[in-house]
Amino acid sequence: MESRMLATWALLCVLLRPSATQNTAPEGVLNCCEGDVLFLLDSSGSVSSYEHSRMLAFLSELLLPFSLGEDQVRVGLLQVGTLPRLEFGFDAHDAQSGLQGALRNVKPLRGDTNTVEALRMARERALRPGAPGGAREGLPRVLVWLTDGVKPGDVIGPMAELLEEGVAVLVVSTGHGNYQVLRQVVSPPVESHLYFVDIDDMSIITEDLRDAIIEIIRAERITVRDVATDSATLQWRPVLSGLTGYYEIRYSAAGGGGVGGGTSSSTSGSQYQRLTQSAESSTARLTGLTPDTTYTATLTPESNDQAFNTLSITFKTKPEVLSPAVVTISESGQTSVRVSWGPSQPETVTSYYVEYSALPRGKLHAVTVGRTQNSTLLRDLQPDTTYLVTVSARHASGTERAMSVKVCTQEVTPALADLQLTTVGSDAVQVDWRSSPGSLRGYWLTWEGRQSSAPSQRSSFYLPPESLSTRLTRLPPATRVCVSPIYRTARGEGLCCNAQFNSNALPYGYHS
Repeated sequence: MESRMLATWALLCVLLRPSATQNTAPEGVLNCCEGDVLFLLDSSGSVSSYEHSRMLAFLSELLLPFSLGEDQVRVGLLQVGTLPRLEFGFDAHDAQSGLQGALRNVKPLRGDTNTVEALRMARERALRPGAPGGAREGLPRVLVWLTDGVKPGDVIGPMAELLEEGVAVLVVSTGHGNYQVLRQVVSPPVESHLYFVDIDDMSIITEDLRDAIIEIIRAERITVRDVATDSATLQWRPVLSGLTGYYEIRYSAAGGGGVGGGTSSSTSGSQYQRLTQSAESSTARLTGLTPDTTYTATLTPESNDQAFNTLSITFKTKPEVLSPAVVTISESGQTSVRVSWGPSQPETVTSYYVEYSALPRGKLHAVTVGRTQNSTLLRDLQPDTTYLVTVSARHASGTERAMSVKVCTQEVTPALADLQLTTVGSDAVQVDWRSSPGSLRGYWLTWEGRQSSAPSQRSSFYLPPESLSTRLTRLPPATRVCVSPIYRTARGEGLCCNAQFNSNALPYGYHS
């Protein structure tokens, strides 16, 4: 045990000694990147002192090559324990000497593995752009979670929130953590963002993890966004800003097929499109692309002041969605409904054909609408009836696409025709009513009354559809009686009348 502790101390002395400088950095790492990287370090009771020291030594080796500073890489460290603690934020260290010294002084927290609370702190404080000491606006944000895999808690939800906010998540597990859970919380691609390694062999993943982080926060990078069926937007860091020059963009489909949207050229028979953008540009819209096709785009900053690397990216356009892809119903009434559909494609659709019939074997009706319309109102329908509605699009290419939905018209619910109360004695009334024609399911009768200094009394009950009268007895001196017709899908509009008595009220009830 003593020899193992001595070996550990020797390793820490080598990896964390202040004399280690960026002169030993791997080629291509210095000044490569710009972004904020937060390390979430498990230092709970399940992590031994030896394991904790190995993780810190790993972080020291991992971070040593990076250039730190406001326009470079910034690093934060948040430890997980019963009460998670932000050891240092992004604004704490702008040089390797300070960062390495801080790593040497980190002490474990112990206690429970309260990863959920640590993630809350990370999201609300460190990784929130604009927060005091938080991440910078518009730059990549990375969370690297180092865990022994022991009871991390319900982390899927908090991690999903970070991913939705654009934070890249990488995980290093030194134990036998739940692979299915960990693969859900990392950003794609899983194979380069999720690592399982023995605590004594962490150095074997140092280069791969560093490369994965660099891939996310590399200052010279190109991304693609707003990918549609026939277009996409390239976005890059404006490295030529303030310099003379321009950006040259070339893009082509896999296999060399020609595309529109730029000047067409060819090299050795391979067709590509070419665009140029000014030195101050950071985006370019590629148009005239083919749906469901893989493209490769390259960006070359051209300048006499400085040499820049050519960047490339591969993306795939979305499959073409032919209208109608969705049909919805609104404004449903007793004799009409509005049918809407999408997407709107007036440039490819010549007309829409709407068919509808009552189920199961109603007469077929049809209406044709223009290509610019995306809805129509169907009239003269039968109340309380289910219809099958089919919307067909006739495309200019000669293809047709149809989609069907079921819709129900509303039931006719006539109001109560008449309501009369006839006083019978000092505490009873005869209630008589008339209803309108309709598919009655019964009546709902409610009365409410009050007598002096006593709480109000209320009662409701159902009466069958053949009932047209009932007698209420033992009512309070002032009583209001309401009757409403009940239909299959709703209650119709009812009527109310007031009854007045001069006697004291008795316990209430009713008699049919």
